[in-house]
Order: sequence, then structure tokens, then C-alpha cells
Amino acid sequence: MMEKWLNLSGKVAIVTGGSMGLGEKMVDALATNGAQVISADITEMDTHAGKDNVTLIVCDVANKASVDSMVAEVVEKFGKIDILVNNAGVSRPRMLVDYYGEHPEYELTEDDFDFMTNVNQKGVFLCSQAVARVMVKQEFGVIISMSSEAGIEGSKGQSVYSANKAAVHAFTKAWAKELGQFNIRVVAVAPGINERTPMNNDANFKALAYTRGLDPTVVHQDFSSIPLNRPGKMTEIADLICYLSSDHASYISGTTINITGAKSTR
Repeated sequence: MMEKWLNLSGKVAIVTGGSMGLGEKMVDALATNGAQVISADITEMDTHAGKDNVTLIVCDVANKASVDSMVAEVVEKFGKIDILVNNAGVSRPRMLVDYYGEHPEYELTEDDFDFMTNVNQKGVFLCSQAVARVMVKQEFGVIISMSSEAGIEGSKGQSVYSANKAAVHAFTKAWAKELGQFNIRVVAVAPGINERTPMNNDANFKALAYTRGLDPTVVHQDFSSIPLNRPGKMTEIADLICYLSSDHASYISGTTINITGAKSTR
């Protein structure tokens, strides 16, 4: 159960991919702390029923018309946008070359590349641009994007996903330099190994295990590489998003913050 620990009253926040998994926890945490939250997702799942300060808008982050329509609807209804959380993301673990020679379906294809890049990279660009146009006129706001440990260090069997998340890291640093003059902060968050989410489903676990030459029943079950010796919790990431959204983080911009239990120390 989410607890209120920051005052985000009066703030309007958009969370993409907000209907399930990590996005659902972010929406709940922001709403619990007083924000008016828009859960923008391609699905129509109402996972926030009963919360008066959560609005659901169907949005495909990889489609410019859909993104522009969602942002226009938010501005028309609430008059401003304080926070954008670029959370929507997808993954297909794939090898550059199937050197095992047993599962060619786990070798990267153009469709795999386009599927991941359209959501993970193009989607961040489209949403950030549409919201930044509003924030520049307001002269305030914060854009928070989900990068990944994979985007900083690379990840075996996840080269395109890693590249997408590296782009998010670069977007963050560049856009922070562009938008700072308008009192807009741009930050990224890079989680490591976390508890299972819908993106880490059985099919993806099986694919990832193959790309790494591992038993699919044990992949992501060895936490010895994490000094805290456990996976991260979705609520811990959601808490970080709440802090970065708040005025307490008013001088944090242009950086990617690791949340990996000390697994990433660079």
C-alpha cells in the first residue's frame, strides 16, 4: 500500500504506460501524494478505479497524432502539465547473431528493432516534445524518463533495448541543457534487476535465458551480483519518481540516477 510522504498537491502529472506494472505503481504513488495523475496507456485497463485524482487516456506513445491528442486533452482539462514520466517501454530479448544455432527466432530482426525503438526511443521523443511545448510556455515543469542499467553498461541479449535506454540517457543530458533556461528539469532513472513486471513475462524470460546460455528457470534468480542481495521493488522506483517530481528535487537536472542496489557503481 502506498503511503503519502511528499506533498504533490496541485501538480498535474502524466505517466505513460500507467495501467500496469511499474507504471501502475508510479500512478498510485503520485496520486497518493496528492498529484492529479493522467495514466496514458495503449491499453484500456482500468487499474486505478475509485481514485478521484487519476484520469485514464488511451495513448499510443509511438504515434504522434495520439500523443498530441493526449497532451491537448490534458491541457484542456487541467490547464497545465507539471510532470511527465516517460515510463512506457517494451523488450524483446534477442541476440545479434544466433551463434547457438538452435533458435533463430531469438536472433534480431528488423521488426524487433522497430518494435522496441518505436516505443522506447521514439515514444520518449514524441511525448517529451509535445509536453515540452506546454512547459516552455508555462516556464516550469519536470520531464522524467526511464533509462536502465542496460543503457549505461549494456546487457547481453538486449542490445537494442540497451541502445534505446542509452538514447534516453543522452536525451536527458541534451534536453536538460536546452530547457533549463525555461525552468524545466529533465532527469532519467536507471533501474537494475527488479521484481517481475509484465514486461518480464515468461516468454521474455525464456528468450533472455537462451541469449545468455542459461536455464530459463534460474535467469534473474541469482542476486549475487547485487551488493544488497535482492531485486529492487517497484514501489522503491515509484518513490524515487515521486521525489524527483517534487520541489525537494528542484536542483536535480541533466543526470541519470541509478537505482540498482549498488550493482551499478559508475
